[in-house]
Amino acid sequence: MKLWRPVAEGIWQGRDDSAEASNAKRLFQTIVRQERFAPVREGIALIGFACDEGVKRNHGRPGAAEAPDALRKALANMASHPGHERLVDMGSIFVEGDALEAAQQALSDAVVTCQQAGMRTLVLGGGHETAWAHGRAVLDAFAGERVVIVNLDAHLDLRKADRATSGTPFRQLAHYCEAQSREFHYACFGVSRAANTQALWDEAQRLNVLMVEDILFRRDALPSLMAVLAQADSIYLTIDLDVLPAGEMPAVSAPAALGVPALDVLPVIEHICRSGKLRAADLVEFNPQYDRDGQGAKLAARLAWQIAHWWA
Repeated sequence: MKLWRPVAEGIWQGRDDSAEASNAKRLFQTIVRQERFAPVREGIALIGFACDEGVKRNHGRPGAAEAPDALRKALANMASHPGHERLVDMGSIFVEGDALEAAQQALSDAVVTCQQAGMRTLVLGGGHETAWAHGRAVLDAFAGERVVIVNLDAHLDLRKADRATSGTPFRQLAHYCEAQSREFHYACFGVSRAANTQALWDEAQRLNVLMVEDILFRRDALPSLMAVLAQADSIYLTIDLDVLPAGEMPAVSAPAALGVPALDVLPVIEHICRSGKLRAADLVEFNPQYDRDGQGAKLAARLAWQIAHWWA
């Protein structure tokens, strides 16, 4: 597959506790690593999208291209519990130069291949340009279904631009649905009114986006989510790590002034995972260059760990 590489040797390493008991395993011992792109039916395909070209175009802090392997390393030493044995590392998609669109197409193709083979997809971005590729693939793989996009994010990412950036993915997905005469279903949880212009707010309202503001998250998130889940056939969950407070997640392109604490975000993620409707999820905007003592990597990896565990 073009623009694809298997995960490098030495990424998945950790402490070996297997002498204690047969089930004293960590993720580096249970994950299946693919040397070629070959879907495994009913597994969870872990795919990296090593890209920050969209962030650069959006005038953010580059560095997210390094995230997939940094998050793999943070995941490697975590304990392996039910659900984690289904994780299959399918390698990463890379960008050549500034050819973002070609890389996005490669990621979409990879996701469709996995979904059609019966796998779910867990993508480690990359900037939020990941969502255009991942979301489009989910829409294509479930063309006859009511797919709802749930975005945990401080930003609406409905920007209007001459070319794709990390700020345009949901406008692109809206246009994609419109071109197919298909309804666009988008919910943004944790959105900051202070971080989105009135023009973006108006665009979201025009598109009937369900918005739960950061300051109202504890009160409104779960009731709103229940309504979303009831209406959906399939869910695509995308988590922009800048939804979290900067104190918890410093390692992003645009750290949140307020944010929603991880302990408030996790029940939303759990309900989505346990709904039986989640087909695809990703974590985006992690930037290892701005991490502090691996704090951000550990938290992002824990979110990925929980998704795989609850997805079981």
